[in-house]
Amino acid sequence: MSKKVNKIIITVQKNFDLFGKEMTRKYKLRHEFIFPPFSVLNTREGIWQRRKREWIALGIKGELGRDVVAIANTTNKKYEYFVGRSKSDTSIFDPVLCELAYRWFCPAKGKILDPFAGGSTRGVVASVLGYDYTGIEIRKEQIKANEEQAEKIKVNPKWILGDSYKINKLLPKKEKYDLIFTSPPYYDLEVYSEMKNDGSAKQTYQEFIKWYEQLFTKTIKFLNQNRFLVVQVGEIRDKKGVYQNFISDTITCFKNMGLYYYNEIILVTSVGSLPIRAGRIFRSSRKIGKTHQNILVFYKGDLSKIKKVFRDKK
Repeated sequence: MSKKVNKIIITVQKNFDLFGKEMTRKYKLRHEFIFPPFSVLNTREGIWQRRKREWIALGIKGELGRDVVAIANTTNKKYEYFVGRSKSDTSIFDPVLCELAYRWFCPAKGKILDPFAGGSTRGVVASVLGYDYTGIEIRKEQIKANEEQAEKIKVNPKWILGDSYKINKLLPKKEKYDLIFTSPPYYDLEVYSEMKNDGSAKQTYQEFIKWYEQLFTKTIKFLNQNRFLVVQVGEIRDKKGVYQNFISDTITCFKNMGLYYYNEIILVTSVGSLPIRAGRIFRSSRKIGKTHQNILVFYKGDLSKIKKVFRDKK
């Protein structure tokens, strides 16, 4: 394991910091859980940004493989295609969030399933931390970019080329996983391809939700009992600028499948160029600038078993 990886998972003597000073309660929580397990996670904090830089320094480039992406203008339902600008114009997954999701909600050395793999980040972080990761990705060029990164970093996550809607044909029937962790497509907010079976390219929100529910109904069959499913989602607007209620629909979707809606985490994200745009947008439409995502945590099985399953998570 490289020195950079060791830096990420460095530990200190229990109840004391690196300099022998007794920890505060909040610091003790950081020591045990990386960040305090509170309902708001702030990615703007210096400690979060430092940890993110350490992960990226391993060679993670989550933007590679997404050279052509359509960013939707939800007001007029048109798409603006960006070539070679994915680093600044599309959503890149945060490696620190991956680390927390795995450490908090997956048993040690467990198996992780990601039906919407996208870039390399989730797979690389899982593999570095000793988890067995399987991601399904619909685009061949994305898998090629991911595998090239993994080889350079010397880790071995697994990516399967295929349509996650047909997940029951892509995975062995008896295969089981200890965590499902993913970020599903947000209908037409970002369109990653124009393939008919790409959920981000569905023609209507109703078609998208039907596809979404059917896909996850198949997917959760691969989740072990007494395990978690974690999704990162955000609200999306229709062509009139009205919210589609995607977060609520996601919650309803999984509750209808028999999962418990267990935790909600607000992920405070970078403002980026929003301060430049916010005034103009608000003056013309009274739309509030969005600077957070929702992390929804669901549980499959017997709630009384959680302590037993995670007894080794210290």
